[in-house]
Amino acid sequence: MHVSKTIFALPAALVVAGALTYVFAGNEEKADDSVWFDRAVAVAAAQLSHTADAIDTTGAFPRSLMTDYSLEQLVEQMEIPHTDFKPEIELLQHPSVDEYRTLRLCSAADWTAGFFPGSLWLAYELTADTTLRDRAVRYTNRMLPASYMTDTHDLGFMINCSYGQALRLAPADSIREVIVRTADNLISRFDPTIGCIRSWDFGPWNYPVIIDNMMNLQLLFNASKISGDAKYKDVAIKHARTTLAHHFRPDHTCYHVVSYNADGTVQSAGTFQGKSDGSAWARGQGWALYGYTETYRETGIKEFLDKAIAVADMFIERNNTDDRVPYWDLDAPAGTDTPRDASAAALIASGLIELGYITSDARYTNYAEQLIRNLASPAYLAEQGTNAGFVLMHSVGSLPHGSEIDTPLNYADYYFLEALVRLARVKKGEAPVAEFIS
Repeated sequence: MHVSKTIFALPAALVVAGALTYVFAGNEEKADDSVWFDRAVAVAAAQLSHTADAIDTTGAFPRSLMTDYSLEQLVEQMEIPHTDFKPEIELLQHPSVDEYRTLRLCSAADWTAGFFPGSLWLAYELTADTTLRDRAVRYTNRMLPASYMTDTHDLGFMINCSYGQALRLAPADSIREVIVRTADNLISRFDPTIGCIRSWDFGPWNYPVIIDNMMNLQLLFNASKISGDAKYKDVAIKHARTTLAHHFRPDHTCYHVVSYNADGTVQSAGTFQGKSDGSAWARGQGWALYGYTETYRETGIKEFLDKAIAVADMFIERNNTDDRVPYWDLDAPAGTDTPRDASAAALIASGLIELGYITSDARYTNYAEQLIRNLASPAYLAEQGTNAGFVLMHSVGSLPHGSEIDTPLNYADYYFLEALVRLARVKKGEAPVAEFIS
């Protein structure tokens, strides 16, 4: 398959005219309170710019750092003997001495690839720096091959976080074409009997659907707006309703993976990246909170808002860390060595800002703002020139697999920057999510 390397060029006029600024509402004496915000933006812009230039000739995207793991740590966190690890779990090989803490790159086919160009777009929105815009265009164009893929449910992550941000900030017909084509490929994985988009094509499951898939629905909503065809939105609503019916426990925590039989009944419910089948994997709760908040925004269907509120309240009550950055799993044994997950924190903060705006409930906005401030502290925000060019430290990919433990992750950076954008907009009295120009 031949795909052009360039899908769009910059239009003559751009939406972003000036940098977003943080406004401390109602108290001019605390204007210097925005120092933390300005520093976070400056560090992010510098780190992303450096990385974009450093890896430009590779044709790849930054994903994380190569990290090691201790089997003892995994056993302790999972609270099960090594001999009891699930058969499908294969521990990753330890990196070599030369590889340890080095940059881990990925191709456009990786589910995380779209986060890097998306982060460049968000940094451009925060700074109005045209060099960041130019880098965003360059890396977004690299994502074009992903728009032809049919073997993954992650197309929303891959294309909407890259081309979707481009659509807001540098709209072009070529971008719209990419989004609609990608949406066609995504709904090809929808089974009307089951009522869900299939997630994985591997593993012991019959028809696995993961909570992460809620995050790919925004691509479908955007495709309906662009094309005028309701079929994409209809699939998104059906998927969200089926997930609502089967993915949640009575306490509003969610399973990671639900597998369905061919007739739509549930085959199994459990986890793949969390502590246990009954645990509350932190990032999974974030996918649910964020996903149902945005699905309510796009549909106005109250049951979706009710679930977003219930998950948010559950998280705020259950999350018991001193800085609000959650442990990798809310049911992990708490201790000084229990890994935190900055990616879950950033994701949840971004979702809570929108939920606070929709509900006019300051609890969610205030909680999110404090969480973002903590992420912007030296405990999590990298010093410029360190952390292999990533913005945040201390995230977790998949602890049960020994994969990406206590490492920077490109999607942690993305949702952190998105949270900064949303917070700045809310402080100015604007909706946290800006509509793209259709």
